[in-house]
Amino acid sequence: MSNPVLPTGVRVRLSAMMFLTYAFNGIWIIPLGAYLSEVGFSDIEVGSVYGTFALGGIIAPFFVGMIADRFFAAQKVLGVLNLVAAGLLLWASQSAVTGAGEPRYSVFWWLIFGHFLCYMPTWALTNTIALAQMRDPGQQFPGIRVMGTIGWIVVSAASLISLHYELNIETTRYPMIIGAGIGAVMGVYSFFLPDTPAKRGEEKPGFKEILGVEALALFRDRNFLIFAVASFLIMFPGMFYWAFCNMFLNEIGMEAAMFKQSIGQMVEMVFLLIMPWFFIRLGVKKMLLIGMAAWIARFVCFSYGDLESMVLFLYLGFALHGVCFDFYFVTAQLYTNRKAHKRIQAQAQGLISLITFGLGWLVGSNLAGWVIGQRVTEVDDAGKALMHDWPTIWLYPAGMAAAIAVLFLVAFKDDVKVIAED
Repeated sequence: MSNPVLPTGVRVRLSAMMFLTYAFNGIWIIPLGAYLSEVGFSDIEVGSVYGTFALGGIIAPFFVGMIADRFFAAQKVLGVLNLVAAGLLLWASQSAVTGAGEPRYSVFWWLIFGHFLCYMPTWALTNTIALAQMRDPGQQFPGIRVMGTIGWIVVSAASLISLHYELNIETTRYPMIIGAGIGAVMGVYSFFLPDTPAKRGEEKPGFKEILGVEALALFRDRNFLIFAVASFLIMFPGMFYWAFCNMFLNEIGMEAAMFKQSIGQMVEMVFLLIMPWFFIRLGVKKMLLIGMAAWIARFVCFSYGDLESMVLFLYLGFALHGVCFDFYFVTAQLYTNRKAHKRIQAQAQGLISLITFGLGWLVGSNLAGWVIGQRVTEVDDAGKALMHDWPTIWLYPAGMAAAIAVLFLVAFKDDVKVIAED
């Protein structure tokens, strides 16, 4: 029996939804650190601002799962959230510095935090809207979701285009302004998406379900506990890349750094297609260890790379993102699904997401900011950091990832075939 085909009109509308949703975030989140450093934010403050992403991700499920999804159609909630998020981002773009050019950390932090409180729920809402239109999500959803990654890659080309006008937009507020424009378009567009009404007759998740209380029982399994701890810790080195790599590249003078970083997303798309082949042949433990090894290799490449004789090391570091992300985080999702009973799989996935992109991201971004702040090598007359000791800095996350890999290698046993029962 052939798989049901999603109508072309619906597919196009859902694909555009994913494209705009991830373009909204992708245009400005990567170069944000370089801009904030340029206007005088300290490295610790930059790390703290990036931590608002995690705070939004932690709080968002309560809003969507317990309030909005109970009473309003998903596309209407999506539209309102995008419009408010766009407005707050535009406001933030005008508020990072005072009229006299002094940095305004507190004001900017709260505006970005407010933005992420509105933006982070949109990921779940777009998934909800897309899945509601599908009869065979396993076959139909990946082709829709990949448009989000393509959107991220496309908007990264803004840094490349800006070179034509002799403007490095990565150290300006323009990515945020462009992002706000994309968000506003997405907000209006949301009201024209397929209707996905609130299902008031169905039981909605409560605090226990959203917190994943039942999934906490998985921690009784020693191997799952070790896996969860490793997933939390791997975000510490990870945040050196996500929050500060673009700052590093701009400091050393790489042109169109944001676009070149998107090589990682391009490689990620390729590995997503061949992940099942690796998963079957290598198993969970080897897959996760390869992902950790890729983290180590990436940071070593950045430590030794430069724009002259070792420039290929930088490009290899970008490309390794596909292995870093897919081999660790995608495998982690597959492992969690295998370990959890079917009844609590959604809770288990939410729990791992909270541990990694919530708590791990929050602690890791602040830790990375503190470490990098200790390695300033050049400041201007106002005390603003102009240059850092990047060859040494990148060895810190490399060492962290190596320590986590050794812990995991020794302590974790691959028992993925054992599925938790009631």
